[in-house]
Amino acid sequence: MTRWFEDIGIDEVFPLGSHTYSTEEIIRFAKAYDPQYFHLDPEAAKLSHFGGLVASGWHTVSIGHRKMVDALEAEEERLRALGEQPGVSGPSPGVNSMQFKVPVRPGDTVTYMLTVIAKRNSASIPGWGVLINRIDANNQRGEQVYTAELASFSKRRDYVMPLRLKLLLALTKTPLIGKLIKRST
Repeated sequence: MTRWFEDIGIDEVFPLGSHTYSTEEIIRFAKAYDPQYFHLDPEAAKLSHFGGLVASGWHTVSIGHRKMVDALEAEEERLRALGEQPGVSGPSPGVNSMQFKVPVRPGDTVTYMLTVIAKRNSASIPGWGVLINRIDANNQRGEQVYTAELASFSKRRDYVMPLRLKLLLALTKTPLIGKLIKRST
């Protein structure tokens, strides 16, 4: 999130936008990243258990991730336009779960949304919080095609580094002490 950890609400939903998948795009992605026949060949795909051409799950994920990054950038711009300082997003420590529920077919329009479902202070990185986010993707018929639970870091606005950490950080920058500390770890 490009909001400060303290400003992010649980169960807050962030619409990410929609994308319509074309046959050509599905095949182009499959050729580059997931060359399985049911993503590549409309005629051969008719004989698969999908009964026709379907988008790679990774294609669905990639579009959703791009939509999420674009939404984060738009939120940052929105906050700056209001004269506010945006928060700082961190990396993701991982994906907790991911499910592909219904195949995405040519012509399907998939709508993505992100929901913050939990948050806590980081136990390993001072000054940061951990968000647990769920991404949901539904097709034009309201069927869920994809869902995932992701963790991400978000910087705390009100964090003040404890004096002992400030001292340790300063000591590591002192040449002789820094070498001793590095040698002992």
